[in-house]
Amino acid sequence: MKLNRSFNTRKLVLLALLTGIVILLQFLGAFIRFGPFSVSLVLMPIVIGAALIGVYAGGWLGLVFGFVVLLSGDAAPFLVVDPAATIFVVLLKGALAGLAAGAVYKLLAGKNRTIAAIGAGMVCPIVNSGIFIIGSYVFFIPTLTGWAEAAGDFANVTEFIFIGMVGVNFLFEFGLNLVLCPTVVRLIQYGQDRRQRS
Repeated sequence: MKLNRSFNTRKLVLLALLTGIVILLQFLGAFIRFGPFSVSLVLMPIVIGAALIGVYAGGWLGLVFGFVVLLSGDAAPFLVVDPAATIFVVLLKGALAGLAAGAVYKLLAGKNRTIAAIGAGMVCPIVNSGIFIIGSYVFFIPTLTGWAEAAGDFANVTEFIFIGMVGVNFLFEFGLNLVLCPTVVRLIQYGQDRRQRS
């Protein structure tokens, strides 16, 4: 009973720490841009939380990420067009990215924790960007068509969304998660395993 309470306290402390890291990285990441939007450096702590704490922790961290995106001004161009749709899409994409990362990790962890971390690291940016793209088509296509025409560098709105808005950011986030998440998760789990043995 005491061991279980101690384990839960450790999880809560780790979740609080990762929540703070998500907030800090999102505000700092607002200054790192490839294209019109900032890079989501926060996907890495979301994946780490989902892997080490659980599916719902991933969802919580993704939701926090969404709130901070709204507060940081990153979603301002969309908030002007349709505030309700923007809030819905931003919160949904963050929460689902975290939940999906946690679900993939949980599904694969029994076979191999490194592969599970890689899978979680891959699915998180895919879901995050995928929900953004779907939301763009559902709620913002007339506005984005106008932005694509004003930019003049794109053949159509689809090219603008995939290349101009999502492309480079997605590749950076995907690559960062792919390289760093499995390493960080393995290091933390190694420390946890050693602590449990001693």
